[in-house]
Amino acid sequence: MSVEESGMGTPEQLKNPDYMPPMGSAIPLGIQHVLAMFVSNITPAIIIAGAAGFGFGSNSPDFPNLIYMIQMSMLFAGVATLFQTIGFGPVGAKLPVVQGTSFAFIPIMIPLVAGKGVDAMAVLMGGIMVGGIFHALLAPFIGKLRVALPPLVTGLVVVMIGLALLKVGIKYAAGGVPAMGKPEFGSLQNWSLALIVIVVTLGVKFFTRGITSVAAVLIGLVVGYIVAYFMGMVSFGNVGKAAAFALPNPLHFGVEFSTGAIIGICLMSIVSAIETVGDVSGITKGGAGREASTEEIQGATYADGLGTAISGVFGGLPNTSFSQNVGLVAFTGVMSRHVVTIGALFLIVAGLIPKIGAIVSSVPIEVLGGGVIVMFGMVVAAGVRMLSEVNWNSRNMVIFAVAISVGLGLQLVPEALQHVQGTMKPLLASGLLPAAFIAIILNLIIPEEEA
Repeated sequence: MSVEESGMGTPEQLKNPDYMPPMGSAIPLGIQHVLAMFVSNITPAIIIAGAAGFGFGSNSPDFPNLIYMIQMSMLFAGVATLFQTIGFGPVGAKLPVVQGTSFAFIPIMIPLVAGKGVDAMAVLMGGIMVGGIFHALLAPFIGKLRVALPPLVTGLVVVMIGLALLKVGIKYAAGGVPAMGKPEFGSLQNWSLALIVIVVTLGVKFFTRGITSVAAVLIGLVVGYIVAYFMGMVSFGNVGKAAAFALPNPLHFGVEFSTGAIIGICLMSIVSAIETVGDVSGITKGGAGREASTEEIQGATYADGLGTAISGVFGGLPNTSFSQNVGLVAFTGVMSRHVVTIGALFLIVAGLIPKIGAIVSSVPIEVLGGGVIVMFGMVVAAGVRMLSEVNWNSRNMVIFAVAISVGLGLQLVPEALQHVQGTMKPLLASGLLPAAFIAIILNLIIPEEEA
């Protein structure tokens, strides 16, 4: 739905965050925001459960915990979005900012939980709670932090996040981790499902308009799901067992505080905070043609961190502002925060209905693989777009070269860290933190080249 279809209000009204369009327009626009972020929001939970060993295809008795994590992804994306749109005190941008589960933290979280099952989740939740509080405390200093993180650094970090995730997408498309080493891994059947999703996603994205184009990945997954159903690859066993309504459990996974988890998630919080600043600026520029105020940026950062901390208390993953929804604000021309509030309420309701999480968990891993290949590729593309703003003189080229060589190298050859002990090993093996650290330090100490 775009503004041209209108009767929604005057151009001036539509640029006002406090304006409430007629409900007949506001509800479809709110749902549109949910459709744009739905798949991206639940995917991190699926990836982390899979890495821990109780995800898709694992046949683990702990599989219901994946359904719970999907549920929490929806619920606390909605809660954190309400922090942004409604706000209280200094918390919240009071703008149409959509929050969702962050991809940025995945390369840090995977090494912390890899193969350790549900028991590893307590350490993760401890890191998320502390990291969320740390993130919120960054709010008063966020302007100064931006100086240390120019497009050279942030673009590199986003590219590294995307590159770390690409392996996950290919594994899923080929049949998932449980199938590795078996004849069915990488079979024509598996790849054909993933390719159907990719082809449909691209077709819908580029050959349709409005809400269908915005929800292209979701439509691609639905088509893949239907095909998989007729191929006999879908089981509804978990849907029947799931409750119709359930409240979140405080400390569902317990809590344990580990230095490695806390350091890793706190460091990524800095990058996430800068990303949120960019998203808030994008919303005000795209929707209202103005720069974001200091209060809006600080409020968004407070809400970001608080949303993450509360999510961790209930067994959810870190969240952040969603860039795809920033594009949607520019696309529709509707700046109303109340529209996004409606979307948030839909997410909260969905998060309280485990059967929705169970339906999501019935999607074959190969189908999901097709969707995430597109999404993770887009993460890399977003990083490349950020890097396009860089002046590629010899100084910046050397900084980028050293940072990505070390970061990507450690990611590809984790055996090089066999003599590193304790909490540092998973942090270094992610490749992300070493690359970010090297880029930040070199950018601060190497003088700019004279024109």
